Amino acid sequence: MSTIIRTGIIGYGLSGRVFHAPFIDVVDGYELSKISTGNADRRKMIEGRYPVTAVVPDGKGIISDPEIDLVIVTSPNTQHFYWAREALLAGKHVVVEKPFTVTSAEADELIKIANREGLILTVYHNRRFTSDTKTVKKLLDSGLLGDVTDFESHFDRYRRDARPNGAWREQPLPGSGIFYDLGAHLIDQTLYFFGLPQAVTAEINSQRPWAEADDHFDVRLHYPTFTATLKSGMICRIPGPTYMVHGTNGSFVKYGLDVQEATLDGGAIPEGKDWGREPESIWGTINVEYEGVKIQGKIESEQGDYRDYFINLRDAIGGEAELAVKPQEARNVIRIIELAFQSSQEKKTISLENEF
Repeated sequence: MSTIIRTGIIGYGLSGRVFHAPFIDVVDGYELSKISTGNADRRKMIEGRYPVTAVVPDGKGIISDPEIDLVIVTSPNTQHFYWAREALLAGKHVVVEKPFTVTSAEADELIKIANREGLILTVYHNRRFTSDTKTVKKLLDSGLLGDVTDFESHFDRYRRDARPNGAWREQPLPGSGIFYDLGAHLIDQTLYFFGLPQAVTAEINSQRPWAEADDHFDVRLHYPTFTATLKSGMICRIPGPTYMVHGTNGSFVKYGLDVQEATLDGGAIPEGKDWGREPESIWGTINVEYEGVKIQGKIESEQGDYRDYFINLRDAIGGEAELAVKPQEARNVIRIIELAFQSSQEKKTISLENEF
């Protein structure tokens, strides 16, 4: 591999267009060499924004290219395992859009291949690099809130009616539904903060009468001294808190999503020192007493920056940094998803003992 990481992106839906191509284009050390799409309108979009990037009809045109060093898989969930496996077997480093795979067995196989071939394999758990997650992580590490007694995180939306073109995430396919989509985010964040839980209790269902895949979940991850509640729904006109953390010293509550996705979806280029900075209107609220000092009011959010994911990936490929999002961590998310579905179906708490 040259010092430039020549990169191909499989797929140019929301993920490829918003979360990957803009960063490969601007972060030093990468070259956006190829993007695959069979959609004529998306091809025009690529040619307009990335005129020197080759466009090929499918992932085979990327994986078979000996010049490509890194493959980013942004296909529908059912194809994650296939494209990632093909890329690894072709000697490419691989990034898989979350969720990693549809089953933990698939994840295990990909990890085994990557280890055998000496390749970097990682998953795009980008919400570790958002303002709200970075702020909560800093608060937890500081000890300011004391011992955590309760944790809750929401990723709520309001989308009452079916999309006219029938989005694949709403079809009854393996890996479809809101839990694989948004639940993967919330589980990864919780494991990032607290490590693996002891048990899971879940209710995963459909609230919209036409829905063919789950569109609501209420999942509890049980830790020795508190429970993490993870919730998401598609009929939430007023969203719940993105984070609510109670501790023995006080509480922190945060509403509003990280600004990066909306900014990127509007066509912005991720650059400049203020990229990812949240407006004061959505800073979180804290109320604590720490070592006799009472602290109450808004606290400035940490600056979110998805560029840090790609900087870390570049340095890990170059042997200069430890990978931030390890494949085993992403595999654990998938296993918890599987066990949560079991909990919901059997209507009981499932122990995670001997699962990891």
